[in-house]
Amino acid sequence: MERLERGILFTPNVDHLVRLQKDKDFYEAYKQANHIICDSVVLQRLTRLLSYKIIESIPGSTLFRDFCDFHREDEGCKIFILGGNDGVPKQAQRNINKRVGRELVVGAHSPSFQFVKDELESLELVKMVNESCATVLTVCATSPKQEVWIAKYRHQLPHVKLFMALGATVDFEAGNVKRSPKVFQCLGLEWFWRFCQEPNRLFRRYFIDDVKFFWYFGQQLLGLYKNPFEKSV
Repeated sequence: MERLERGILFTPNVDHLVRLQKDKDFYEAYKQANHIICDSVVLQRLTRLLSYKIIESIPGSTLFRDFCDFHREDEGCKIFILGGNDGVPKQAQRNINKRVGRELVVGAHSPSFQFVKDELESLELVKMVNESCATVLTVCATSPKQEVWIAKYRHQLPHVKLFMALGATVDFEAGNVKRSPKVFQCLGLEWFWRFCQEPNRLFRRYFIDDVKFFWYFGQQLLGLYKNPFEKSV
């Protein structure tokens, strides 16, 4: 928390690593990240088989709550929450400010579903964040939208020191979605809890697309993996 003052923070999970194999814009956005925090117990435990081991996984929602509590009395920290369905970011703003006892979150807005592809809307969002004088921007959308948007517009937000892409965190802070019980989190089954809440939306991601991760991981273990976006030397 003491070192998390400026830059871009992304929280990779299994789904991110699969998308990074085929989405060039997502890959280029990740190359701009200054802080990369593992958000997957499955990923963290599998690294025990590698020479580089991740010590622990930290869910983005946990990290953000701790970040808000850490800056409870820091008047120089002002957060803008961008993302979530209508009413959700505003409710998250109220809940956070009530919990910390001050106006830590100075702005919140729910963009359209296609805001990343809408240049005019994106420029309006940039103006909104600039006018709030926020020093921290939390973008809570699905990946790769949030990461790509941050990478594209970061230089138009001079007041913002820290950018964080935190997905469903806004829903947890608003209280309209419950986090999984601790036992699910410890067992690395938080993803399954989320699937049970939204099976129609998440079935393809978890049981079709993300299964490819184990193929890529197996290639890495055997020394056969090749980065699809980097030329071999």
